[in-house]
Amino acid sequence: MKATASDLTSLMNVGPAVARYLERAGITKVDELAGRDPVDLYETICTIDGQRLDPCLLDTIMSATDQANGNPGRPWWTYTPTRKKLLANETVH
Repeated sequence: MKATASDLTSLMNVGPAVARYLERAGITKVDELAGRDPVDLYETICTIDGQRLDPCLLDTIMSATDQANGNPGRPWWTYTPTRKKLLANETVH
């Protein structure tokens, strides 16, 4: 039986498509997202999909993990500057 993503879609910026990406990384509930590294999740999803995905997906995952960790929801694009700094300082393949 397929897990549902309804719990994930309660997070700001997480609709059905983003929930499906997270499901591919084994995340089906908000509490499973808490404490996770958004870059690791993004990289896992890219590996599973066999391609580099839009980096805005990483912004959205950063937003979702931040909210899962108890912080207020913020628009995904507020994470773009942080993501750009993170990726500039890491070797992401």
